[in-house]
Amino acid sequence: MYRIQTTIFPALALASLALVMGSCQKKFDPNSYKPAETFGGYSASNQVGASSLIAHFSFEGALIDSVSKTSATGTGTSYGTGVKGQGLSIGLNNYATFTPTDAIKQLQSMTIAYWVNTPKNGAGIQEPVCFVNSTQFWSNLDMFFDGQTDASSVFKMHLYNTAQQDAWLANWTLSNPWETWMHIALTYDAPSNKFTFYVNGQQFGTATQAGFGNLSFVNFPAILFGTIQFQTTPSMTSGASSQSWASFLLGAMDEVRIYNKALSGSDVKALFQLENLGK
Repeated sequence: MYRIQTTIFPALALASLALVMGSCQKKFDPNSYKPAETFGGYSASNQVGASSLIAHFSFEGALIDSVSKTSATGTGTSYGTGVKGQGLSIGLNNYATFTPTDAIKQLQSMTIAYWVNTPKNGAGIQEPVCFVNSTQFWSNLDMFFDGQTDASSVFKMHLYNTAQQDAWLANWTLSNPWETWMHIALTYDAPSNKFTFYVNGQQFGTATQAGFGNLSFVNFPAILFGTIQFQTTPSMTSGASSQSWASFLLGAMDEVRIYNKALSGSDVKALFQLENLGK
């Protein structure tokens, strides 16, 4: 009997020890050994062109520019679901107004990028972003949906240079742009006089304006989100009053970023990919 007990008890002790050790051991997780997922060498959207970013509106329940720490003022705007967290909901007769910083006023080359999600507006053009020119009919920078049909829209852009010459980029037709999140980016490189337009991270078109030189934004009291300068109440320009062919962005926008250089195509693509994943 004694010899049987000395055999059983050590075996029970070893079994108990193995059970305790097994319960303490963490389950192997292969994902913990994966390198961080990157796009264009970046793992977060805020890393893209970080040293050149001069304004960023994430619209996370506020109209604050995270670079200058100053806020836009909303007129009837609200917040809803964005492409990354919350987004700015606009709608008929609604818009937001932001006083531009010196860094924005002094842009020579630039990139402006943002997300937009809107239905067709049969009442008139929809302008997500407008750089006001308080004395002219057209703004310092206009970007708007025109020629809207159920299946397409012409996306038009207008800017001024130091000689107050116009550049119109008006021949880019977007297919099925309505009621889906779409990433828009426009770059301008002053040394090469070249504009490049991107949709969802892909180059959509280019335009070279010979001799255009540096951008020049004058009589520039505000940036508008959601409409063009003469549709506000009152009009923000002495150059025009409300027009019957113009309206408001009926949907939402998100993640507005302004850079003081023309981002490369790979950087624009990385920005789209990362924000699309909520990074």
